[in-house]
Amino acid sequence: MFSHIMVGANDVEESKSFYDTTLATLGIPPGRVDEKGRVFYVTPTGIFSISKPINGEPACFANGGTIGFAAKSPEEAVAWHDAGVAAGGASCEDPPGIRQGSFGQLYLAYLRDPAGNKLCAMHRLPAA
Repeated sequence: MFSHIMVGANDVEESKSFYDTTLATLGIPPGRVDEKGRVFYVTPTGIFSISKPINGEPACFANGGTIGFAAKSPEEAVAWHDAGVAAGGASCEDPPGIRQGSFGQLYLAYLRDPAGNKLCAMHRLPAA
């Protein structure tokens, strides 16, 4: 459904360091910087990118928005979360753990990146 997701950052290098660290726990290589200073993480399932806002205004996060990254296991989601906190992110929502929802059991871990964007690592648990 999605081709790419781009988030704004006031300090692209700080955000690149954060995402290089967190996405590495999900098996994604470091982002590549293009000639405009934007950072791209290209995978077979989509592209995630970071950029200073092109309108010159400060970057801000989307109130109510969340960007989710797929984790292969609960342990990978925890590693992602812990790496993010160590890389300058902030834990948010409830601590990492199982949540029951209308789509079954999910293992969720939430962070805010250095620019305040809300992120989640999610692993769908098998049906019991």
